[in-house]
Amino acid sequence: MEINEVVFPDSLPKLDLHGYDRETARVAINDFIADNIKMGNEIITIVHGIGSGIIKETTHKTLTNNKKVIDFKSFYNNRGCTIVKIKLTK
Repeated sequence: MEINEVVFPDSLPKLDLHGYDRETARVAINDFIADNIKMGNEIITIVHGIGSGIIKETTHKTLTNNKKVIDFKSFYNNRGCTIVKIKLTK
């Protein structure tokens, strides 16, 4: 499955970052990715909200720096969440 094919992001594993600060969000994102690699989930959802954009910016920066992330994009129906494709192989 590709991230462009996602229609129902609520059916994917989800991390909700509402109420997190930047550093806690960064750690939670990397841990969530590592956990989902172990579980074999190739596509995940990260909910960061819209707000001032600080957590969204942190999310996208963290995803860019994570070597296990193949691709990510904001969900077209909800700019408050990002769909992520991760590499399952070691």
